[in-house]
Amino acid sequence: MDVTTPANDPWLVVGLGNPGPEYAMNRHNVGFMVADLLARRIGGKFKRAGKAQAQVLEGRIGPAGPANRRVILAKPMSYMNLSGGPVNALKDFYKVPVANIVAVHDELDIDYGTLRLKLGGGDNGHNGLKSMTKAMGAEYHRVRFGIGRPPGRMQVADFVLKDFSSGERKELDYFVDRAADAVEALVAEGLERAQGTYNS
Repeated sequence: MDVTTPANDPWLVVGLGNPGPEYAMNRHNVGFMVADLLARRIGGKFKRAGKAQAQVLEGRIGPAGPANRRVILAKPMSYMNLSGGPVNALKDFYKVPVANIVAVHDELDIDYGTLRLKLGGGDNGHNGLKSMTKAMGAEYHRVRFGIGRPPGRMQVADFVLKDFSSGERKELDYFVDRAADAVEALVAEGLERAQGTYNS
C-alpha cells in the first residue's frame, strides 16, 4: 500500500452527481453511475444516511485477505455544488482519513472514457470537487472519468448537464465498468499500482 493511513481504516468512495431522474444519464452524473455499479458488485442497496444528506452503502472491496478493505459507498443528495457538506459529515461519522476518500467524477479535459487516478490537486472548475476541497482540504483521491470538451460554442454547463450522446452510450457501460475496476484497484492495491493499470 502507498497510502499513509493504517490498513484497517475504512475508505469512503463518493460518486459525484445530482439527485433526481432528470439528471440520471447526464455526463455530470457518471460518478453516480460508477457508485451504483460498485453497489451491485457488493450486493447491497443504498439507504439514506441519517443527517448526512447522502445515500450510503457499507461493504467490502478487494480480494479476501489483507487487501480486503471496509468501504462506505456514498452518493451526496445535496446537488453537485454542495457535495462537500455531506461528504465531510460522512468522513467524521465513519472516522475516515481524508487520504482514504475517493471522489469519482466527470472530467472535461480528458477524452471520453479515459481514466486518470490521482491524489490531491486542483478542482479544474468542477463544482463538486470545489465544494469537497473547501470542506476538508484537497488531499483526497480522485478517479477522473473523461467526458471531453463541449463541441463548438456549447457552454460547459449545458454540456455536462446533457445526457451522453447515443454514440457515447454504446461504450458507456464498458467505461463505467472499467472505472469501477479502477476504484477497486485503488482501494485494494494503492494508488501507484492502480495508476499503472488504469492511467491509460
